[in-house]
Amino acid sequence: MKTATLKRQPSTSDGTFGTLTLDKSSWRSLELPWKDNKSQVSCIPTGTYKCTWIESPKHGECYQILDVPKRSMVEIHSANWAGDVSLGKHCQLLGCIALGKGVGVLEGQNAILSSKTAMAEFESLLNKEDFTLVIS
Repeated sequence: MKTATLKRQPSTSDGTFGTLTLDKSSWRSLELPWKDNKSQVSCIPTGTYKCTWIESPKHGECYQILDVPKRSMVEIHSANWAGDVSLGKHCQLLGCIALGKGVGVLEGQNAILSSKTAMAEFESLLNKEDFTLVIS
């Protein structure tokens, strides 16, 4: 089973940016800011997780991150924003992880770019096989 590593940068009100690496490929990642693992407003805790290919009711075919404490249906899917909505920021995530080709500014907020392209590359590399995700 392959292992992907996600190295986070410190959280800000625009989200938690990082880099996800698998084999010799890497993508930028984006998650919600850290808020003590509170459902739908926080990124998930650091740790090691198994990920499996599913048919998501909301996002179609994608990877689900299994056995996240106090969470369900945590997925890896395309998105651009993960800001703190309590501060009026744009947000398209509820605890999931998004991948992108780079980081930039969209509508005045830090965001990841070319997310659908990045997700297609990531999914193609894994070919729907389960993998281990290590978040630090």
